[in-house]
Amino acid sequence: MDFRRITHPGPTKNYEPLPSSGRAGRNLPAAVGVGVGLAALFLAVLFISNEAFVVLVSVAVVLALWELAGAFARKNREIVLPLAWVGGVGMVVCAHFLGLEAVLGALTVTVFAVAVWKLLDGRSPQAMLDIMVTTFALIYVALLASFVVLILDSPGAQAAVITWVLLSVANDTGGWAFGIMWGKHPMAPKISPKKSWEGFAGSLVFSVAAGIGGMVWLGGAWWLGIPLALLTTVAGTFGDLIESLIKRDVGLKDMSNMLPGHGGLMDRLDSLLMTAPVVYFFLKVAMQW
Repeated sequence: MDFRRITHPGPTKNYEPLPSSGRAGRNLPAAVGVGVGLAALFLAVLFISNEAFVVLVSVAVVLALWELAGAFARKNREIVLPLAWVGGVGMVVCAHFLGLEAVLGALTVTVFAVAVWKLLDGRSPQAMLDIMVTTFALIYVALLASFVVLILDSPGAQAAVITWVLLSVANDTGGWAFGIMWGKHPMAPKISPKKSWEGFAGSLVFSVAAGIGGMVWLGGAWWLGIPLALLTTVAGTFGDLIESLIKRDVGLKDMSNMLPGHGGLMDRLDSLLMTAPVVYFFLKVAMQW
């Protein structure tokens, strides 16, 4: 096995997508099948133990960082994967055992280690750019993923994690459905031509339903689900746009073909990651955890 090819993935290719199903814009049988499989794995691990869930999140962080590295390689930008992997997994583990302060400390140490690595290496003519790209990847993937573990370790436990997932699923589903049926006014045509204000409205409607249900399940006031839905819809949409901006910048349609019918792992995690800190801090304040 060529270890360097693992730690230095080549530029990601634009893969030919599976045949789409009508107006859906993607292969629905494949998308549904993969989605159901991922949901089953997620729920199974979630209820095995908190430590098993930490392992699952760590694996997702490793794969997502590798995927981002391949995307940025298209522009000759390097994510220092060995250090990013160690630091990223370390941040997730710190979230479980030591809390948020330790996560931020692990992020700081990792960024410093990356800077020293690149400055001592001396082979890259764009060391500072590589440091910045790696730092962005650590924040975008590992730091945000750490909040998922913090949600699980909160008093809400598994119910809080499922509420977070349902809010993100409602956001994506509502935006997709309303966008397909009524989308006429683009939100950011230069970044994501298919994302519309009508889709945003659908995301909000679906998220309000999920938010109210989630707050009732967690034992909170039902009306708190409305501001929670608004915040997560804005955060999720922002996450989608960031991902679209990255793909536009590097010239990719999907981050990879890792998940048939969906694209890459980051194509599914973009809104989930961005909503994790929002849900964590909202529940911490609203539920006084």
